[in-house]
Amino acid sequence: MAWIKTIPFTQADPVLRAAIDAQQSLYPGEYARSPDDDGATSIVATHTLIPEALRHAFSTFGALLSPDLPLTRRQHEMITTRVSAVNRCHY
Repeated sequence: MAWIKTIPFTQADPVLRAAIDAQQSLYPGEYARSPDDDGATSIVATHTLIPEALRHAFSTFGALLSPDLPLTRRQHEMITTRVSAVNRCHY
């Protein structure tokens, strides 16, 4: 596995913190982290060196999970599970 330099969420500067918060605000409550989770094992952490990329890349997924869309939460989860399986992602 490749090693990628990341910034722990607990050490985020104001720009990175704003990007993380903007991204997380779009996600369902079940995706929330505990306050002491530094995000080190999160796929989001791989983008911490480029906060704008983090905000845009993960906000897209958050927007796709919007409860205002015609799909149910269960359908959203089934789609994301299938896409992850097809892409051989473990997360």
